[in-house]
Amino acid sequence: MSGPEPLRSDIGRRVAARREQLGLSREEVALRSGSAPGYIQYLEEQAATPGMGFLLRLADALETTAVALAGGTTDLPPGIGHAALHPELVELTPAQCWTLLGTHGVGRVAVTTHEGPAILPVNYLVAQGEVAFRTSSASLPARAADAEVAFEVDHIDEAFSRGWSVLLVGDARTVTEPGAVHELAERAYTTPWAGAGRDLWVAVTPHRVSGRRIDVRHGDDAPLPEV
Repeated sequence: MSGPEPLRSDIGRRVAARREQLGLSREEVALRSGSAPGYIQYLEEQAATPGMGFLLRLADALETTAVALAGGTTDLPPGIGHAALHPELVELTPAQCWTLLGTHGVGRVAVTTHEGPAILPVNYLVAQGEVAFRTSSASLPARAADAEVAFEVDHIDEAFSRGWSVLLVGDARTVTEPGAVHELAERAYTTPWAGAGRDLWVAVTPHRVSGRRIDVRHGDDAPLPEV
């Protein structure tokens, strides 16, 4: 019989999530931060409290800030920092958009209600060229069914003032076939963050996929000023 799960700190959870977001191994993070892979594992899995000096090095290794790892920006909207000195707006190809969407995440669906338009966050997954999310039949996201909707996902990198956004526009429908419902439930990474009682699947078949990314150019790569 397995024992109880280790007591993880909030910092450890954020470190693990950011490391996985960047696609880095513990060994790579350890090399970047000048520590040992075993300590990165300990930090992620136990209730560790790193010193400020190491936290600053770790934040730099994870391309974020010590304040963000400590949870100081949890209740603030993304994008509160200043714009970068030399930003460049890049249009993304559909293939790049699907890569950024990944297999799952949190996105926003835009729906029309009796009170007017509404934009609502939902947990989603990508399956066979569609985006699907689980909700309840009485909720606002359920009104996306049988209509053309917009679905948006983005990511903001506060430390470097850069980010990306992907927009899907297409037709939404409820998924009712038992086999398809079972497959979606099996592929779901998590239950809805908003809680239980959400067993209605809505799938969006996009007929337009577009995206943009803000890159930051540094040093000699920065564009010359106009004269």
